[in-house]
Amino acid sequence: MAEAYSLDELMVVEASRHISDWDTVMVGTGLPMVASLFALKNHAPNMCYVVETGGIAPEILGTPSSVTDARVMYRAVRHGSLLDALGGVLQRGLADVAFLGGAQIDQFANVNSTVIGDYNSPKVRFPGSGGANDLASHAKKVLIITRHEKRRFPERCDFITSPGYIDGPDGRKRAGLTSPYPDIFVITDLAVMAIDKSTGRLRVEALMPEVSLERVKENTGFELPDGDTEPVEPPTEAELRLLREEVDPGGEYLKTPE
Repeated sequence: MAEAYSLDELMVVEASRHISDWDTVMVGTGLPMVASLFALKNHAPNMCYVVETGGIAPEILGTPSSVTDARVMYRAVRHGSLLDALGGVLQRGLADVAFLGGAQIDQFANVNSTVIGDYNSPKVRFPGSGGANDLASHAKKVLIITRHEKRRFPERCDFITSPGYIDGPDGRKRAGLTSPYPDIFVITDLAVMAIDKSTGRLRVEALMPEVSLERVKENTGFELPDGDTEPVEPPTEAELRLLREEVDPGGEYLKTPE
């Protein structure tokens, strides 16, 4: 029987499965950092780990607390800047995978990390884009890790900080984005949703263990089409051991269930 695991551990392992060996991955703070490091140590040893603050292909020692942690700089092939990461790698079309996060994700996979409510008189103001708009605009594949709550998945975002497919299948192309048809995956504690490139909208691709499609729909603020889904494979004991003992041994990001 598989060892007990937390929802965050499951999301991290599943997100890492969307990273392939030899991918160049743009990494940000939080669970994306854990998922990228897990992929590097597990199944993608030749992955190029690019920190958005400018470190390129470092040897990661321990679990970095953020993208400014000195541990993301150890023996890097280049100690650069934000301009090197976003300009020299991302905007030249060299980023295979980028991670995003945000307060809202709508049916077109647009992401809002700026405001809730009216822009000029918001109910809540968030930190804003940082490099997220650049990542969403130029990467070939976008991964989003978030909790699945109805308020996080409205029909339309209050503000588009980072573009998904904007308003339909050709929305990005009309906007002149350099990556007009990227793969986009949203990994939550209930499901894995993916962009249907024929419609430009999200659909459910896989369900987390013991989760029904109806439950996902009940917790989503826009219509999800019916279709074939696969179950997400739980993490193996070996994957959990790697995650807990080498990737995040101090439990800085992931709490081991008791």
